[in-house]
Amino acid sequence: VQLVESGGGSVQPGGSLRLSCVASGISFSQYHITWVRQTPGKGPEWVSKINSNFGGDGKTYYADSVKGRFTASRDNAKNTVYLQMNNLKPEDTAVYYCATDLPDVGYYRGRGTQVTVSE
Repeated sequence: VQLVESGGGSVQPGGSLRLSCVASGISFSQYHITWVRQTPGKGPEWVSKINSNFGGDGKTYYADSVKGRFTASRDNAKNTVYLQMNNLKPEDTAVYYCATDLPDVGYYRGRGTQVTVSE
């Protein structure tokens, strides 16, 4: 099983990035996918969740800190979940991870992608 994040980078405040999370080794469409972020010295912060739309409702959920600015979506044909991030703020700077719960394994996340928002 692999979750591989990409799309991070450095942007100025107000800028946009689109993160991707590509999954392999799982029946991707059946899994809820969560985005979390973490900065050095702090615990992980939940950002967003997109439900499975295979037997699930495909709904999306967001932390209050990103609601209205971030949008999660998925393309099951590509085994990919996206996180479109607009109007980025310096406090969005973090390593972003996608994660899911695997049977017999539990919580599993990728290696992350760095997002830096600064002047």
